Amino acid sequence: MVDNNYRWKLVALLFVIGATNYGDRTAISSVFPLLRSEFGATDVELGAIGTSFLWAYAMASPMAGIFADRFSRSRIVAGSLAAWSLVTLITAFTTSVSQILVSRVILGFAEAAYLPAAIALIADYHSSKTRATAIGMHTAGLTFGLIAGGAGAGYVGETYGWRTSFVFLGVLGLVLAAFGWFYLRDNVSAVKEEKVAARPLLESVSTLVRIPSYLILLSQAMIVSIGTWIFLNWLPLFFKEQYSLSLTAAGFAGTFMLQGAATIGLICGGLFSDKVSGTQPRRRMLIQTVCYFLCAPFLLAFLGHPDIYFLNACIFAFSFVQRVGLSNETPLACDLLEPQHRSTAVGLMNTMNCFAGGIGIMVAGFLKSSYGLGAVFAGISLIMVTGALLAGTGYWKFLGRDLERKHA
Repeated sequence: MVDNNYRWKLVALLFVIGATNYGDRTAISSVFPLLRSEFGATDVELGAIGTSFLWAYAMASPMAGIFADRFSRSRIVAGSLAAWSLVTLITAFTTSVSQILVSRVILGFAEAAYLPAAIALIADYHSSKTRATAIGMHTAGLTFGLIAGGAGAGYVGETYGWRTSFVFLGVLGLVLAAFGWFYLRDNVSAVKEEKVAARPLLESVSTLVRIPSYLILLSQAMIVSIGTWIFLNWLPLFFKEQYSLSLTAAGFAGTFMLQGAATIGLICGGLFSDKVSGTQPRRRMLIQTVCYFLCAPFLLAFLGHPDIYFLNACIFAFSFVQRVGLSNETPLACDLLEPQHRSTAVGLMNTMNCFAGGIGIMVAGFLKSSYGLGAVFAGISLIMVTGALLAGTGYWKFLGRDLERKHA
């Protein structure tokens, strides 16, 4: 019998750990102007800082998912937190762009272990009746970390120097890892069920790629991630250059409206998804389709030189609607797949999302000088429409059949 109080306390703790995860990975983008000033970094080098992390994260994610399907998920979560916090602390003592690039690669490997294990751990404790709500709350922690990491690193960097932010984040994470090691625990009954059904590695991956709905989910998640990571990496710099904001204000503007709305959207989306789709998981992909279509037009506000308040309102609307749709992604994967495949599936999704996002960041860096970041951001509307078309194809053509096959 699962302790109802513990399963929600677990989500609360993973909310905090997840916030630390995303705060550590995105704080660097808020101090780009300081890195440019101290090291003479070019736009392409700044893009490479974001891409190096994502591609290392992508390469490590499949193996991270496989490990989380076969070993203690709670121990992997705590161990990953300790590792990435140590790397964050070491980053504060780098003295060149090349050293920062190396630290970002190591950070990508360290952080990759967290998300597949954390998502599967939540799914072990929550049935389909509360799974989207629980995962949505955890994902909201990730977006909260983006706000805290972006705005906090901008303020601390401007006031005390960019290295101070990384010292604080690293020490905080190490303390949190020590607590998590003793508090987190696996759902023993779920682990036993998975071990009985465990399959060889290649067979597990082969099973996933033979499920059409999972491939659709994987493809549309990858496409949407291109736009997501372009925003995360370049939006603070856009506000500083376009509106001549201070480093603190640019870091806040570049994260708060986008991620504040995302946090609210993920929580509301999780509750809405469970309410509408609790007994009919197929509806989760329909919600994705509708939301991705609806959010796309808001990005056209980036064309020209819009009023900053109007632009922020459009960013808020876009991010809220997009994340209501996105909140269905991981719960749907858990509904679609057997427990012994969930971490592996999340790991593969992370890999494709991060490879695609890394390409997007680099392309945006090259296009910035010719077209401007505003035009790049407006072009993300086409990416969202493409994601909506893929999700709609999955809903109408494949998902119902694949869900029936799983239950059979």
